[in-house]
Order: sequence, then structure tokens, then C-alpha cells
Amino acid sequence: MNNKYQSEIEDFLAYVSARNPNEPEFLSAVREVAEVIIPFINENPKYKGKKILERMVEPERVIMFRVPWVDDKGEIQVNRGYRVEFNSAIGPYKGGLRFHSTVNLSVLKFLGFEQTFKNSLTSLPMGGGKGGSDFSVRGKSDAEIMRFSQAFMQELFRHIGPNTDVPAGDIGVGGRELGYLFGMYKKLRNEFTGVLTGKGLAWGGSLIRPEATGYGVVYFAEAALNNIGKSIKGLRIAISGFGNVSWGVVKKVNDLGGKVVTLSGPDGYIYDPDGVTGQKVDYMLRLRASNRDIIEPYAEKFGVKFFPGKKPWEQKVDLAIPCAIQNEFDEEDARQVVANGLIGVVEAANMPLTHRAIEIIQENRLLYVPGKAANAGGVAVSGLEMTQNAMHLQWTAKEVDDYLKRIMHNIHENTYKYGKLPDGYIDYKKGANIAGFIKVADAMLDQGVV
Repeated sequence: MNNKYQSEIEDFLAYVSARNPNEPEFLSAVREVAEVIIPFINENPKYKGKKILERMVEPERVIMFRVPWVDDKGEIQVNRGYRVEFNSAIGPYKGGLRFHSTVNLSVLKFLGFEQTFKNSLTSLPMGGGKGGSDFSVRGKSDAEIMRFSQAFMQELFRHIGPNTDVPAGDIGVGGRELGYLFGMYKKLRNEFTGVLTGKGLAWGGSLIRPEATGYGVVYFAEAALNNIGKSIKGLRIAISGFGNVSWGVVKKVNDLGGKVVTLSGPDGYIYDPDGVTGQKVDYMLRLRASNRDIIEPYAEKFGVKFFPGKKPWEQKVDLAIPCAIQNEFDEEDARQVVANGLIGVVEAANMPLTHRAIEIIQENRLLYVPGKAANAGGVAVSGLEMTQNAMHLQWTAKEVDDYLKRIMHNIHENTYKYGKLPDGYIDYKKGANIAGFIKVADAMLDQGVV
């Protein structure tokens, strides 16, 4: 923290905390931004006195609704649905829908706030939003998932549209769920528009969208490594999760000559010294589709070691890429990574590192790349899907991948520009927050107090 502005930062955080009690995830996201942006505002007079950050931390709109549905036993279930439309200064709200038992307003506000900066970094015209439900697909039948998704969309459809708010998938919302959601939207609206992204290829989706977040993470990691004279090639990499993000990371790491040696679930992690390659990559998708949310079957199928109840960050590898969920990587994990001599940590999930974990990584001058920069590839390709839908075209996989690589390299250049410190260390957290802030803040100033 910049001591010169410490008092002002703490006052601002106290103000936000008083207005948003019992929302730790959201407050953590605000802290990470405020520590960088308040000094930046003070040093750039055009932003002073305009209450830009005070406006940014307030969502433009929060929608909460009940979702009643009937399970396979004929019993009525009730879940909560949400859509947080955070900031539309640079374009329609854009951000995923998450179906997971951990979903609450604090989590979605944190994700929507982060999404605003992330979308700004892509340079595409997309605002920030996030939504979802405390419904979990784990253990549910396809019929139950369909009925829930349809019930969810029966309320959400009133608040979204291709030029208003364009949701995508997230944890618990993949191609299957998006299909059910889009089908109900189309029925209710009687129109076929690009209101969701991550759609199936047969009905308006973009090639490489499922892999895009993971691909983008690896493209950014490669650029950051090149900057310090290293490369993905030959590296042994620990990752968490086994869903779409992890799958994309594994595929692109393999393409670039690295080796992913861990995957994890809520039950623990596997260590595969030969690397997750070939049929093992396809098996990740089958595990994701099983709704079991456990990784142990991978160990049983491929004869590798399973570590129940543990996290992969204890392994001595070269690079760590957390791909699962927020706050999965804590202070103890950070100290373990430092002790093991890793090059650094690249976030593929949304804020998987706790605030203290980030401090430890950066204090020890390890490479640290925040998710708002590294995992912007998913929403970038969602933006490209919106463009394809508007043009009634479908680009080739190579065209989409080339755009994605260019966008990720541009994000790296911008975050590098604002993150380079006098001692030569690149503070990508600082760079990402400043680069993301400038575009949104300038748009807000241009559009007046609205």
C-alpha cells in the first residue's frame, strides 16, 4: 500500500464497508482496486473530485428474484436468482451466469465489479455484469437442470438483450445449460438474437469459445514469461480445477510445449508426472459432464496418485495457475510456492488468491498476474461472438484464435506499461487496475453524472 495515501484508502474502504456489510468477497475486490486507483486519482487531476470510484463501486442495478422449479420427485424447490448490472459506461453489461451453491450477492458483486475492469482491458465495447443462482448442477439430472434453467430464464429474460445485457456461462453453466436458457429466451421473446454467448456452434456460437479463457491465460502467461527471458516450453505447471478453464489451459500449454501435472476438485488433487495429454484431456470433459464434481476418478483411470483433501500448490513445479474459484489460494499456499522456488502465479479463476497471498507473492518478487488481466480471453471471445452474431457470420477457428492472441498481447502491453516499477519489477495488478480504470472513468466523465 502507498503510505502517502493510506489514510484516504482506509477511509474509502470504511465507507464502502458500511454501505455493504457482510459482503467479504466484494469488499476484498474493492480493496485490491482502491489501493492502486486512489493514488492514481490523486496524481491525475482530471479524475479528482468527480467521485469516480464512489460511483464505480455502486452497481447501476441489482436484480434478485425467486426461481421455483419441480424436481424429478415432483417436489417444488425454490432457489434465488440474481443479475448484477454493474457498469455500462463503455457498452452493454457483459458477464457470466454462475450456478453454484456458493452464489450470493457478495460473490456476484465482486465478480461484476471485476468484470467491469476486465472487459475494459479487452478494448471491446462491453460493460460489466454478473449473475447466477445458488442452484448447483451437482447430482441433478438433465431434466432437473433443464427445468431449473427454464424457470430461471422466465424471470431473467425481462432484463437482458443483445444491446442491454449479454450473459455468458460461468461455473455450473456450460453448453448444456446455455442451450436450455437460450431456448426459453427465444420462446418468450419470439426472436433469435445473440443475447447469450458461449452458444452451441449450430445456433450462433463461436469456434474456440469453450477453450478461450484458458487459451487467453496461457497467451498472457507466455508474454509475461518472455518478458523475463522465459517461456512456457519445458515448464511443469500446477493447475486447479478440471472444468472448461482448466481444459483450455491444458490444451494451450501442451501446444506450447509445457506440461500440466495437476488437476483438482473439492475432494483433493491428482499428480500426473507424465502430464495431462492425449485422451486425458478429453477425459476432463467427461468428468465435467458427469455432474459429480470430483477428480479422484482421473487417478483411478490413469493410475496416478490422488491426494485427498489437499491442494496442488504443495507440488514443486515451475508455475502455478489457479483455475477453480475465488479465495482457493491462501497465505499458506503463497508461502509454500515461495519456498518451492516457483517462477510465479498466474490467475485463471476470478481472484483465486487472497489479499495476503498476493502480498506475499509480490513481496518476494515472484511473477503475479491477476485474473482480471489473464482470464480476459473468455469474455474477449464472447465479444467476438457478439460481433459474429451481429454480422450473421461465423469466423474460422484460426481467425478467432488470432484475434484472441492479439487481444491478450495488447492487454499485456497495457498492463506492463502501467505496472513497471522503478526497480524493474512488473506489478501486473497495478497495471491491470489502472489500464482498466482509465477507459471506464473517461467514458463516465464524458457521459456526465448518470
